[in-house]
Amino acid sequence: MPKTACVTGATSGIGRATAIRLIREGWKVAGAARREDRLAELVREFGPAFIPLRLDVGNREAVLRTFASLPEEFRPPDLLVNGAGLALGREPAWAASPDDWDAMVEVNVKGLYNCTRAVLGGMVERGRGHIINIGSIAGSYPYPGGNVYSSSKAFVQMFSASLRADLHGTGVRVTNIEPGMVETEFSLVRFKGDAARAEEVYRGIKPLTAEELADAVYYAAATPRHVNISRIEIMPVCQSPGPNLVAKKG
Repeated sequence: MPKTACVTGATSGIGRATAIRLIREGWKVAGAARREDRLAELVREFGPAFIPLRLDVGNREAVLRTFASLPEEFRPPDLLVNGAGLALGREPAWAASPDDWDAMVEVNVKGLYNCTRAVLGGMVERGRGHIINIGSIAGSYPYPGGNVYSSSKAFVQMFSASLRADLHGTGVRVTNIEPGMVETEFSLVRFKGDAARAEEVYRGIKPLTAEELADAVYYAAATPRHVNISRIEIMPVCQSPGPNLVAKKG
């Protein structure tokens, strides 16, 4: 019997690569995203193995309604991958857009806990299940212009750890995967369609790929049920945490 997974952010980047990897491993995937045309592409490619969910994860009522309407085998799914997320802007905090801040919190924080809450009760009742959150090294290592994006990923890190504490003894697993630089649409979204600026982020380096992150997701999901991979931090070789900044005068 195929395993079932719900993947948010399923039409681009890490979410899309994860959905495809799981399907190719024999899973059935319900993929949530806002772009209907991209969901339709996955349906054409994978047929009944992929269930499209047009969904704004920040809308709690829509999340609960959508998850409740899934086929019985997905209520709850064996796996939830919270892949939806975004960064907007690189301005310092005093110059950043509050609207951008709100948008990041809406998806990276509210979207993640809305989807988690929608499936968690059923997983606990059944005595098994797995939540995999896509965090970021930005949740551990601050950088100029990261402000609310980094803070939202620090939330993902602590929420994942807190879920582990709450779920002790239930049989439900939690994993936080924290990537560094991954070449996806991430920078194009961050810089609001400025392709030249987005390309410059990856110029002269070899970043991670979405498929490599999907490998990490699958590794965590495919371990035996008594094994919980709590946290995976993964960066390209070209990237490492930087030194603390020191401003000198004179």
